[in-house]
Amino acid sequence: MKTGKGFWIFVILGAIFYGVVQFLISTNMLNPFYTNTLIYMAINIILAVSLHLVIGITGQFSIGHAGFLAVGAYVSAILTMKLGQPFPIAIIAGGIMAALAGLLVGFPSLRLKGDYLAIATLGFGEIIRIVFLNIDYVGGAAGMQVKHMTTWTYAFACLMITIIVITNFTKSRHGRACISVREDEIAADSMGINTTYYKVIAFALGSFFAGVAGGLYSHNFYIIQPTNFGFLKSFDILIYVVLGGLGSLSGAVISAILLTIVSTFLQDYPETRMIIYSLVLIVVMLYRPQGLMGTKEITDYFGKWKSVKGGSVNGQ
Repeated sequence: MKTGKGFWIFVILGAIFYGVVQFLISTNMLNPFYTNTLIYMAINIILAVSLHLVIGITGQFSIGHAGFLAVGAYVSAILTMKLGQPFPIAIIAGGIMAALAGLLVGFPSLRLKGDYLAIATLGFGEIIRIVFLNIDYVGGAAGMQVKHMTTWTYAFACLMITIIVITNFTKSRHGRACISVREDEIAADSMGINTTYYKVIAFALGSFFAGVAGGLYSHNFYIIQPTNFGFLKSFDILIYVVLGGLGSLSGAVISAILLTIVSTFLQDYPETRMIIYSLVLIVVMLYRPQGLMGTKEITDYFGKWKSVKGGSVNGQ
């Protein structure tokens, strides 16, 4: 793991933000509605960043991410509600099972490309939903009642771990191989890169963190139903990545934050909520088709600011 200056700045800023929010929660200055909004925002960021690894870094068009979210949600709920296991173990187990599901769908389907891969992953997501719909052990269509265990601490810790792991993976040798697959798979293959191997690794890692998000999701809402994990949920996660900018982790984070806020505060207007939500997306795509951040990260702008400042100083 790389622990340069930028890493420690990120960790320190994250710790400060966590401490401030935790203080506001413990002193009841932040009411449960806003606390739940922050937790839900963290879950959506984890989902966006995990799918960013698959689509933005490796270039694999997957629209079945809700299936891995469902696996993590139900596995963790079974462990806590049926088997009496601690919540942290349930979160990890949910992520592992989702990763195994990612491997299961990854090996046969990641030899496909483009629209064919999208259809295959969409089909997998629907298969997962239908399976849980017909299992009486988890409540079937009626859903499964889950105790509220997700706290701000759990959500933020999982969020930080997700961002750190995926950022370091992207900057590693494996991440560079995944980027080469995205840029030109044929050229990468001709250079000796095992393209299928790296696509499966990225898919499994993205699925793992989607499963972790599922564990947080299921224990944040008091009941989970198969209808919560339909293909529309997959499209919501896809929108976070596309709107933020394909290839930009910062963009995925920013877009997940913005869309969570828009969606949450429009709940009082159910008739016009989706219209306004859709109009926001249309306007952004018309005037910023490459997404909010394009392929850049926030740190890129910091570097430009430093160079401009240094240039102005030298010019004086």
